[in-house]
This record gives sequence, C-alpha cells and structure tokens, in this order.
Amino acid sequence: MNTEAFFTKIGTFTHLSEKAVRAWSSPLSSRQYSREEPFIRAGDVPTAYAFVVEGLLCQHYVGRDGDLIIKSFFPENRIAASVSATLLGEPSLFTITAIEHSIVLEYDFAAFKSLVSDFPDIAAFYISYMERHWIIEKEPGEIAFLYDDAMQRYIDFSRREPELHKRLKQYNIAACLGITPESLSRLRRTIAITRPDRR
Repeated sequence: MNTEAFFTKIGTFTHLSEKAVRAWSSPLSSRQYSREEPFIRAGDVPTAYAFVVEGLLCQHYVGRDGDLIIKSFFPENRIAASVSATLLGEPSLFTITAIEHSIVLEYDFAAFKSLVSDFPDIAAFYISYMERHWIIEKEPGEIAFLYDDAMQRYIDFSRREPELHKRLKQYNIAACLGITPESLSRLRRTIAITRPDRR
C-alpha cells in the first residue's frame, strides 16, 4: 500500500513526526471503487474517511423535486467524508459516490480521533484541515449559491476548478450549480457568443 501521496498532502498542513506517521499508517487501508459505486449511502451512519489517491468522488442528495443535487466533489488529494454525520454518529443526509474508477485510502474515524488525542501534530493537522476545507472554502460557496445567479456560479466554478471542470460530465456540473443540463448548455452558448475571439 503506497501512502506517499497521503502523507505528502498531510505535510502541506503540518509536519508529522515519524512516530505519528507510523501510527497513522496503521488504520489506513486501500480500496477501489467502481464508477457509480457508493462510499457512503444516505441513511447510513458513516464511520470512515477516504483520501482519494486516484479518481473522483462526489457528495450528493436528491432534491424535493427529485433532481440530483451535487454538494461537493472530491478529486485526487482530497478527503471525502460526510463530516457532520460522522462527528455526531447520525445517519448521513448525503451519498458519496465514485463518478470515476477510484482508488482511496480509508481510515476509521474513531481510530483517527484516538490519534488526535495522542499526537499533537496530528491534532494540528485536523484543526488546520477542518478550518480550510470546511469553513474557509465552504462558506463563500454557500453564500454564492444563495446570492449569485447561475451564470456567475458557473463562471466562478470553471475559474476555481479548471481541471475538474474538464473532467466532469455536463450533468455533473449542472447538478453542482443547481440547474438543468439544458440550462447549462444555454449558459455555455451565451458565454461563447459574448467572449471575444481569441484566435
């Protein structure tokens, strides 16, 4: 099991001692998910987090009108989880599904929390990661979803995630923006018409 990418990512948040790396390596397990295979199902009580080594996962739910709504994407080097449900030990409101063939490193959350208690450097990572990905990055997106129109949300998404934008199917992007694929096609045509010719 190759954990190099995992600990390289952790190292961008805080330096881990060799002892902490060895301890955290113990609960890690490698798993593969086929396209459309769920990592977490809505209604289940999740117990694990998954670091995406290769592939792409998304967090989604079904809206009141039956439409698919995508809340988050988890490409390589991101940690996929239903955070609130895992913390509270409650059923997840969301499903997390592989939308590409994916290889992940999973770890049990209870085992991880024990490491947080035992290793200050792992605790420092935990605080930093949660602050960055679940507060600093999350809040502006939620505000934009409430106040920006679909055109602005699409432009912001394509600028913020250019590589991810190229990988996603049109219906994935539309589900993330809260619009239909047909509406997304119209937005793209409008942008193509109004954008200066760069040839």
